Amino acid sequence: MSTYNDVVLAFKNHFTTEPRVFFSPGRINLIGEHIDYNDGYVMPAAIDKGVWYAVSANHSDNINFFSTDYNESYTTTIHQIHPQQSWKNYVLGVLHILEEEKISIGGFDCVFGGNLPVGAGLSSSAAVEGGLLFALNTIFNIGLDRVTMAKMAQKAEHSYPGVKCGIMDQFANLNGQKDHVILLDCVTLDYQHFPLQLNEYAIYLINTKVHHSLASGEYNKRRHDCEEGFAILKEKIGGDIHSWRQITSDQVVLHQSYLTDKVFDRSLFVTQEIHRTQKAGKLLQQNNLKEFGKLMFQTHEGLSKLYEVSCTELDFLVEQAKHFTEVIGARVMGGGFGGCTINIIEKEKADAVISTITSAYQKQFNIVPEVYQVATSNGTYEITL
Repeated sequence: MSTYNDVVLAFKNHFTTEPRVFFSPGRINLIGEHIDYNDGYVMPAAIDKGVWYAVSANHSDNINFFSTDYNESYTTTIHQIHPQQSWKNYVLGVLHILEEEKISIGGFDCVFGGNLPVGAGLSSSAAVEGGLLFALNTIFNIGLDRVTMAKMAQKAEHSYPGVKCGIMDQFANLNGQKDHVILLDCVTLDYQHFPLQLNEYAIYLINTKVHHSLASGEYNKRRHDCEEGFAILKEKIGGDIHSWRQITSDQVVLHQSYLTDKVFDRSLFVTQEIHRTQKAGKLLQQNNLKEFGKLMFQTHEGLSKLYEVSCTELDFLVEQAKHFTEVIGARVMGGGFGGCTINIIEKEKADAVISTITSAYQKQFNIVPEVYQVATSNGTYEITL
């Protein structure tokens, strides 16, 4: 992992141009899981861990990258953008989309690196894509707004990396606000910022250090179950239904006999989670953090029992968290089957609570979990030197 100083020093060592420096954040998602592809809402926030970029136009056709995290260089020209391997595809994917959109840029020198833990589900790929796009937009005066850049960064990840991600990660990366979360409508991309006044609490991520290999196949099964459930419920309920938002949990229960057990469970979770996420926004407006935390626990229960994307390790961490009144909310964050739990914990008691939880986890699974305290951040921005 790299620091701001590592990136700036590496630029001075590799290039003679004078860089402008940018910070591109990772993201968390407080609530609204697995409903981005089910007409739902998500509630992400940009965080204070991310990727630093030092970038300067070099007045040539050459594009020069150096990754401080991998200690690797790559050089090409603005006329020779082709897929490569590993980290290169994430930056080259951005250049490919600019080319597709017929947006012209010149050559540039670029050093980047960050402090997002690998595999923790904090969206390092979106930070890489959004950071480069924002830097180039600034340096070459392209004139793109942040929502447009989020859409383009999503396309970039679809291209050379080949990851068919949703819009949430890139949107949070570019549109975050410090001390706020974003309530994002995944259908229209309408969004609102809601205050997140943590006061005596802070956000802690506990990384299980496991990732179960069945995740990708199971993800596709969940999507299929949801599509099947929606089609059946739309027919049985009748009327002009074109979205999960128009179906309530009560209606799912009323028509349970028409659904298989799995499809019923998935449908119930989707309708409940859409409602929870909308309710969560209202609770934050009221600065009611404790009730918000209860929704996080409910989401985990749904993800574990109804949507079945948790695992033994994640469930263990959340169950341990429930033993402490200092933990007002906890759940699995992200796709599931491993990765992190996100926890809102009273700051003064956090060290003792986390020590007890992680010790119990290590004893149970013989794995030492990693813990990260994170705070909210503004979306990608230029650092004034």
